[in-house]
Amino acid sequence: MAIKEFHPRFMPLGVLTAALQELTPRERRDPDPDLAIEEWLEFAGRLSADCIQLAAALHPSEADVPPEAMLDPVANTLDLREPFTAERAARVDRAVAATGVTIADIGYFDNMLHESPPVRAKKSAFMKRCMDAAAALGAPAVCGFVGRNQDLSMDQNLQDFEESFIPLLQYAKDRELEYRVEQCPMPGWTTGDNFYNNIAYAPGTWIALHRICEKHGLGDQFRVHYDPSHAVLMGQDTRSIFQYLKDEGYGFLITGFHVKGQVTDSRGISAWGYGGQTVERGDWIDGKPSPNPADQGHAWKKQTSTCEHELPGTARHDPLAYLQNRTVDWLDHQLAARELLDLDIENTPLIVEHEYSPARVQEVEALEPILAGSVAFTRHIDEAAASMYALQAEVLPAQNIPVQGIGREPYRS
Repeated sequence: MAIKEFHPRFMPLGVLTAALQELTPRERRDPDPDLAIEEWLEFAGRLSADCIQLAAALHPSEADVPPEAMLDPVANTLDLREPFTAERAARVDRAVAATGVTIADIGYFDNMLHESPPVRAKKSAFMKRCMDAAAALGAPAVCGFVGRNQDLSMDQNLQDFEESFIPLLQYAKDRELEYRVEQCPMPGWTTGDNFYNNIAYAPGTWIALHRICEKHGLGDQFRVHYDPSHAVLMGQDTRSIFQYLKDEGYGFLITGFHVKGQVTDSRGISAWGYGGQTVERGDWIDGKPSPNPADQGHAWKKQTSTCEHELPGTARHDPLAYLQNRTVDWLDHQLAARELLDLDIENTPLIVEHEYSPARVQEVEALEPILAGSVAFTRHIDEAAASMYALQAEVLPAQNIPVQGIGREPYRS
């Protein structure tokens, strides 16, 4: 009888640094642009995190989107107003060595297919700076959106992607990087009726985009940084998404995860359905889009009228909601990833992304125990899933011992 050793494999656990924009106040970090990275690495160590996803963004003095128009403020923990030099990289490397916390990737989340050529050019140039920084730091990837050209149809956006985004992926390939796409549909990016403002929002478009990349020899660059909160927003469940990718031969696409949930408001769904509030949001005034950024922010009611982001561990255990896809079943999320995807488990980061507004305090002393609790919850969930998988998929089958029960099944919820 063959004996298989019990050897669970765990994912590295990290935090997106946008969780705490003011860990290093701007009056300190603007004159010393790498201080924020040093302080975040130290803070992540206190949270018992293995790594960070280093948030980059256009500096407020350069950004085209005012903070008032955003659902969640962005953070430029990585300040790229000036190029990221070898000297800057060496300073960050010393902080990584001192803390033992690594950099999983660099995240710059913006509309890379913006319809304005000058705006798009600015964003593209900044993404290239992010790629240069990732290469200098030895990070394997950048993470971001694809976006959408609002002047074009979805099919025309595929053509735009081929013309405009493929050069970015070539730039990534030249630096041996992946581009990991987060699948948020970004409904509040426009005051118009479009809900899907990031064309890489679901497996169907991931596959279409990947085929374009393969035509240009860039299939290895296009990958997905999966966030289950967006699946809940769109009425999907994670196990079925992973099963679909496996069925279609694309189980390799996902190489990272945002650990962020979504708690659906059944009353909001009853009022508006999936797609959220469509009229009387406050982003249109006198029959046309308001020029006021604070009013434009009401476009996010397409999302917030039906759900609220969850910081893992802050939502009550709710088995019925799991089965109805009204919130994330974290244990099954981690089980399904192992059972259905082609993952390099020990090099696939789980990044806690904090966007639960009531708990998004910006005082270090108040936020630290909240994030520490979420990191601990996420680690224990992953350890539980890893242990179940090792036992059920490896140890028991080696001894011809059946696994009990049925478990959650795809395409049924």
